[in-house]
Amino acid sequence: MNVSINVNTNDIVTPDICDSYPDVAVIEPLFANFGSLDAFGGPVRTIKCFEDNSMVKQAVAEPGDGAVLVVDAGGSYRCAMLGDMLAEQAVENGWAGVVMYGCVRDVDILATLSLGVQALGSHPRKSEKHGEGQRDIAITFGGVTIEPGQWLYADNNGIVIAKERLTLPA
Repeated sequence: MNVSINVNTNDIVTPDICDSYPDVAVIEPLFANFGSLDAFGGPVRTIKCFEDNSMVKQAVAEPGDGAVLVVDAGGSYRCAMLGDMLAEQAVENGWAGVVMYGCVRDVDILATLSLGVQALGSHPRKSEKHGEGQRDIAITFGGVTIEPGQWLYADNNGIVIAKERLTLPA
């Protein structure tokens, strides 16, 4: 049985995390914040897909239990991999956030949802849906390899990856 893992978002300050835990991995500063939460964090679940958000749709329909969905969308700027409907589903199913190495859309609505969303940019075109992609595998972007079960902490300063849950600096 999965149990929701609550992280106090007020405690997430990535510069303080880096100072206290110098071994955390820091993703290159490629991302912009599109969600209403300035900070979010949780255990990582991964997807690798390219211009096909079928796996994203499948994942957000499942219980998130406070996890962060990290999607390697190949860095594509040709379509959006997350929009308002999937983001609303993610909120309803208890996801803490989504980090998209690709684009999102419906950004004005994303900014109102209680969900952390970081992405490379926005794009009005939706993705294809052919059922392609992989879940729960190691993915690499922004100079960091990210594995399911690691912990992600994000705020407006950046995104850090830890091998395990951290005791956050007060």
